[in-house]
Amino acid sequence: MVYHSSFVNEDGVSRACGCPLLPLKSHIKGPAPVSDQDRTDIVDEAITFFRANVFFRNFDIKSPADKLLIYLTFYINVALKRLEGCRTLAEGTKAIINLGLEKVPVPGESGFPFPGLFPLPQSHKEAGESCHHYSFILIFL
Repeated sequence: MVYHSSFVNEDGVSRACGCPLLPLKSHIKGPAPVSDQDRTDIVDEAITFFRANVFFRNFDIKSPADKLLIYLTFYINVALKRLEGCRTLAEGTKAIINLGLEKVPVPGESGFPFPGLFPLPQSHKEAGESCHHYSFILIFL
């Protein structure tokens, strides 16, 4: 059974390229609002559901948060592949930091892993906001 995000009806949540800017548990200021430390955020859901969701070839998208969940699941997979060859904690830490520093392609750019999943940015500002949001989320993984 595919696990879907619990952030189905998040009224008043702004979006960038169709991706909801959901609250994150963080003390770092970024484009996403700060979440209550006791509440599960989208990153927690992606980590919790990762093991089950990677086994499914098809994923019925029920909300914009599910699109973000798909993207985060992909990123967790990329992070785990980077850690595969690391033999020490220091090597692993360096690999993940370097992954977080890489340029993140946004919808419409070559290299974006899910063409067609997210709508193209309507403005330069939206493209920058979505890139900053994707990068910001990836820092927490």
